[in-house]
Amino acid sequence: MTSTTRKSAYRQGIIDAAPFILVIIPFATLFGVLATEAGLNVFETMAFSIVVIAGAAQFTALQLMQENVPTVIVLISALAVNLRMAMYSASLTPYIGAAPLWQRALCAYLTVDQSYVVGVSKFEREPAMTVPERVGYFLGAVTPIVPLWYGFTLIGALIGAQVPDSWALDFAIPITFLAMIAPMFRTAAHVVAALVAVVVALLAAGVPYSLGLIIAGIAGMMAGAQTELWMSHREGKA
Repeated sequence: MTSTTRKSAYRQGIIDAAPFILVIIPFATLFGVLATEAGLNVFETMAFSIVVIAGAAQFTALQLMQENVPTVIVLISALAVNLRMAMYSASLTPYIGAAPLWQRALCAYLTVDQSYVVGVSKFEREPAMTVPERVGYFLGAVTPIVPLWYGFTLIGALIGAQVPDSWALDFAIPITFLAMIAPMFRTAAHVVAALVAVVVALLAAGVPYSLGLIIAGIAGMMAGAQTELWMSHREGKA
């Protein structure tokens, strides 16, 4: 394994994740704006983004804070939304689990939705990649994402309410997640999980403290897992 090969994998990761730049800039800017409007100062806003580095959980916590929800509920809700990171980590372990500890720690911190989707898709398509190549590719995939998340969170926090509503920066939130999940619908289980989660989310929209989203997520995972079991059992019989 040469350093040239690692660098090539790193560059390819940057290229493959580059399209997310189009949505991460307004996404991060919007968070910075909303955080300052919610009463956080610039330092608190940046600390939030650097320590948590998880857009969905950050927006969830911010919304609940604006609604004066008890702190315990805010923490539980943000943690529940971020539990997907545990699943991401479990999914990445077969590919980069043999890397040195410091590399695994760095990848763990830099595991965000975009780097996970790009990384796992690549690793599944090319199982012959070595561990150093996978780590290099994963770090490349996060390179266009994380610095821009920090930088435009800061810009959003600094300009605050000066951003006009007509800019409609919130378009970036659904587009970001649609761009990530669409390529992942590869099996019936994935489709069933998504459909069940959507239906339950709509039915549970009135649940206090936005807990309906958590209920929907759990229902989607259960439906997807059950579908996987059913498909495996059917294939076994065949």
